[in-house]
Amino acid sequence: MRLQGKTALVTGATSNIGRAIAVAFAAEGAHVVVAGRDKERGDAVVAQIRADGGHADFAAADLGGAAAARALAAEATRLLGRVDILVNNAGVIDASVTPDVTEETFDRLFAVNVKAPYFLVAALAPAMTEHGGAIINMGSWIARLAIPIGSLYTATKGTLETLTKAWAAEFGPRGVRVNAISPGVVHERSLGHSKAAGMMNGTPAGAPGTPDAVANAAVYLASDEAAFVHGITLDVDGGRQNVAVIAE
Repeated sequence: MRLQGKTALVTGATSNIGRAIAVAFAAEGAHVVVAGRDKERGDAVVAQIRADGGHADFAAADLGGAAAARALAAEATRLLGRVDILVNNAGVIDASVTPDVTEETFDRLFAVNVKAPYFLVAALAPAMTEHGGAIINMGSWIARLAIPIGSLYTATKGTLETLTKAWAAEFGPRGVRVNAISPGVVHERSLGHSKAAGMMNGTPAGAPGTPDAVANAAVYLASDEAAFVHGITLDVDGGRQNVAVIAE
């Protein structure tokens, strides 16, 4: 029960990595707000958590910018009393090559992947400084090991990983730890095409990971076990960024 007595807001928590994080946090004792666009899926996550003896509530959120972020922060604070842990997991992916990206797509990806986390932090971090807190941003391995598609998505995740360091400098001295997780290719969260699993070839893991692997890392960063950890991006990627395996 490493998060006993804590409260947490997890965005994009109705499926995949976000769902795994919400379930893992609740299993460790946190009261979790499951935020997402789909109420039916969100209610299913909440029901699962409650059936396992945990505490959770659903908050509807279509995070397309600052106003939606502020509204979600207010609703989560209402449901929880205060927010101790924020996980900026919600995101949208576009695998287009650069000439095919429209301005509408550009604005949408930055609104969801960058602007919403930015204004969630702006809304919640000041209150966290009064009692301590933890913020976890979801980056991506392709922010540092680029591939020839998805340049816009790469840019948004690179921005969020850079903001992680900036926020750690800004809020860390006031009691709020800010870190990021950089997942590799994870089941149910690929780039949406058949080559995604092949991107893990030549890594120590040799295959995609699972949402639970990322959730376990999030529990660590949210817990007091990581009390001396500030401003890092934790690679949970099967070695994709740092290791090359030479086949014999």
